Amino acid sequence: MFDPDTTARVFALPPGVDFPDALIAGLRTRMAGQPPEALARVQLVVNTRRMARRIRDIFDGGPPCLLPQLSLVTDLGESGAMDHLPPAIPPLRRRLELTQLIAKLLDQQPDLAARASLYDLADSLAGLIDEMQGEGVSPADIRNLDVSDLSGHWARAQTFIGIADDLLASDEDELDMQARQRRVVEGLIARWQDVPPQHPVILAGSTGSRGTTLMLMQAIARLPQGAVVLPGYDFDQPDAVWGGLDRALTSEDHPQYRFRKLMDRLEVAPGEIRRWADTAPPAPTRNRLVSLALRPAPVTDAWMAEGPSLTGLDAATADLTLIEAASPRDEALAIALRLREAAQTGQSAALITPDRMLTRQVTAALERWNIIPDDSAGQPLHLSPPGRFLRHVAELFSGRLTSETLLTLLKHPLCHDGGGRGDHLRHARDLELDLRRHGPAFPDAAGLSRFAARQDGNSFGPWLDWLTDCFCDRARPGERALCDWVADLRALAERIAAGSQTDTTQTGDSGTLWQKNAGQKALAVITTLEREAEHGGAMSARDFADLLGALLQGEEVRDRDAGFRGIMIWGTLEARVMGADLLILGGLNEGSWPEPARPDPWLNRQMRDRAGLLLPERRIGLSAHDFQQAIAAPEVWLTRAKRSDDAETVPSRWLNRLTNLLAGLPGQGGPQALSDMRARGRTWLDWAGALEETTPVPSAPRPSPRPPVTARPDRLSVTEIKRLIRDPYAVYARRVLRLHPLDPLVQEADSLLRGTVLHEVFERFIRDDLGGGAPMDRATLLARAKEVLDEHVPWPTARALWLARLGRIAPAFLEGEAARQDIARPLAFEASGQMRIDPPGVTLVGRADRIDMDTRGAMYIYDYKTGAPPSRDQQAKFDKQLLIEAAMIEQVGFGKIAAAPVAGASFIGIGSSYKEVPAPLGDEPPAQVLEDLRELLTAYARPDQGYTARRMLFKDSDVGDYDHLARFGEWDRATAPTPEDLT
Repeated sequence: MFDPDTTARVFALPPGVDFPDALIAGLRTRMAGQPPEALARVQLVVNTRRMARRIRDIFDGGPPCLLPQLSLVTDLGESGAMDHLPPAIPPLRRRLELTQLIAKLLDQQPDLAARASLYDLADSLAGLIDEMQGEGVSPADIRNLDVSDLSGHWARAQTFIGIADDLLASDEDELDMQARQRRVVEGLIARWQDVPPQHPVILAGSTGSRGTTLMLMQAIARLPQGAVVLPGYDFDQPDAVWGGLDRALTSEDHPQYRFRKLMDRLEVAPGEIRRWADTAPPAPTRNRLVSLALRPAPVTDAWMAEGPSLTGLDAATADLTLIEAASPRDEALAIALRLREAAQTGQSAALITPDRMLTRQVTAALERWNIIPDDSAGQPLHLSPPGRFLRHVAELFSGRLTSETLLTLLKHPLCHDGGGRGDHLRHARDLELDLRRHGPAFPDAAGLSRFAARQDGNSFGPWLDWLTDCFCDRARPGERALCDWVADLRALAERIAAGSQTDTTQTGDSGTLWQKNAGQKALAVITTLEREAEHGGAMSARDFADLLGALLQGEEVRDRDAGFRGIMIWGTLEARVMGADLLILGGLNEGSWPEPARPDPWLNRQMRDRAGLLLPERRIGLSAHDFQQAIAAPEVWLTRAKRSDDAETVPSRWLNRLTNLLAGLPGQGGPQALSDMRARGRTWLDWAGALEETTPVPSAPRPSPRPPVTARPDRLSVTEIKRLIRDPYAVYARRVLRLHPLDPLVQEADSLLRGTVLHEVFERFIRDDLGGGAPMDRATLLARAKEVLDEHVPWPTARALWLARLGRIAPAFLEGEAARQDIARPLAFEASGQMRIDPPGVTLVGRADRIDMDTRGAMYIYDYKTGAPPSRDQQAKFDKQLLIEAAMIEQVGFGKIAAAPVAGASFIGIGSSYKEVPAPLGDEPPAQVLEDLRELLTAYARPDQGYTARRMLFKDSDVGDYDHLARFGEWDRATAPTPEDLT
């Protein structure tokens, strides 16, 4: 195939050329005139499976021929000469071993790092080991670095790196993937030096960014019939620029730096790089423009020297469109519109971006036209249904079962799908409503049994047994072997997925948990974890849940059959080997493209350079090379959002250079070309804005509904009178529409529970303790409080906090209670009473916290408030609870208490501080209170009286349960009510 040559044989293809297609075209040209079997002797080595598949597809679509020997760089160790090497250690095993070692180190020296960073440290250290082996850097090279100015940090880093050193030295026959790959390449090179292959060996598509691959490229380029074919080589870059790319610290982020590094190793000059094929790039003038724009910094001198010689800028940018959207949503919608047009016209189009949030927004926008793009990245496994399900099941081991955790699993689509799914969902709905209404905060077997007993006529049978067995008492304190955790997880997950109608004696029945692509991928993760669990040691339930989440997050799953043909979403890696008529380079902002360098807790840039490791800028340089290749496509969109969700954005450095260069070339029409690019983008943004336009909807009026008198409430509680005065609409929604707020699923130690508990504390203390002769002291009160808190409050922190607060107000309360007991003795607790107001025929009902009676038969009413008690003025105008109860006692009595005069009534504040606020009985006598109340209720018995929303709230910031129903926010307190007669 190749003529004899003493120099290394290096070929290349320019940016913008469809690399796999041009690779095969050049191969066919060189094999022209040779017998058919000659092509079968060619060994073609590529660096990704995606590239190999594309090459096979092109051969399949071309004329009949024998195929070359197609292999991957990573498959070279499978040849007969290398089969003596042991298989590589699974990455998971190495990670588990590192996790154990780092955990022991942190136990011995807690000041080295936080325990929460255990898995991050293990991942980072595993990455360093992988890089050291791939670049041929030994632990001794790291230890011998001169770090006199970083002694403190280096001492801590050396402690961790020593773990890697000991682990690698423990068994030299146990090879990681990178170590084995390097040994394979070294063995091949040694073998080729003794017996070089005489058949053509071509390595194509790699940039040589990793040390092992670069070493292989050097060896193949020097073989008698060997060659290297580089992708995206900049043939327009002058020799002077190539000469400046000589130091990694200053040039690593340049797109062509890796090629200069390869040329130095092979002693090849830039001019000696030959074209592999005569395939011309789609836009040669654009390649020259981008080449100049991406010159190494400083670039302005090169721009001024070479810029005037650039010609044809209008042709170079004719197929470039620049989208500068106001927000990520606008950017995504414009991209989706262009992809929709491509789908309609049959044009192949691909969105290329490392920003996964942008790809999700574009995918969501395309759904309105039923277009599902072929997303090469797929979905992270931990976000797929099986991934979420397994993570939720693992959480059962790490703490007490909550209502939220239980219902999350019960409603999961994979839960109980082995049979009887409909009955399961109905039972889960009933359970949810019961948990919201009755609790408990932490469901257990006893609580679930009480739930079943409350369901009249419903038989839960096996479902309740399944529920109790699978979810109750699953918390596992302490540490257990990873093998046990994995076994329990799998068994429990399959049991939950199978459901209550599956025979538990059968094995392998797990519903659809392990089905479809996501289920199969999740099963592979669990199977791998089972196989390597013996290397994981012991860990807590929390650590196991974190480990499982990290493993699932590292995998992706995609549905190959779901994508719309010709509409694709690629990462930058896929764009290197695939071709499309239209490429959309999205998310061109700093921090997205290029992505920021990952933080390295071990070595800084200078230390990495001296040790021979890769610099953080390597990824930026690879992204720059991807950008240079992608922007050379036939038609290109460049898109970015000027602002993210919370801040202004900075354009990508490469886009910034391109626009600045064009703006600085007025003599060649650069500013006009840039203006045309932006104008084309604004057209699409305008269309996207038109698509988002909505018909203005007038604001809702302030409601004041007037239902029929017969539909209005004829029974109200005493506490509702305050609501009727301040927010009548809330009474209308509750009593007329009969809408009640849904109780929260997640029960918390809130003010409502605190009020209920403290009411019971003081009731038991006064009724049982003092009534039984117990001393009126702080110890007795706190002992009773502890008993009630232990009974009703399952949160230890809340119990301790509330008991401490009660302890602070106890002396003041006991002093006030002594004064109250000197005046009167308790007569009733939580007493209920009612009174009919005629007219208008409304029955009032009330419940008094406590009623005392003195020796003359006079009554005293007390109401406990854990919040701020209402002032005397507030009671006179709005909060009339005690005044109305006093009037009820004087007029008709209160339940079993006969009518009697009321000598006093007070709110007792038992919140953060103790406070007593008496009711203004003197200023508001019972007769006057009843007359005012009759007038209020009579007004709402008239057909023309509406229930106005938020009529007289105490503060504008007060929130009501029915504000959303009244559409508060579309109107305010200055808006006049709009009466509405209802039928």
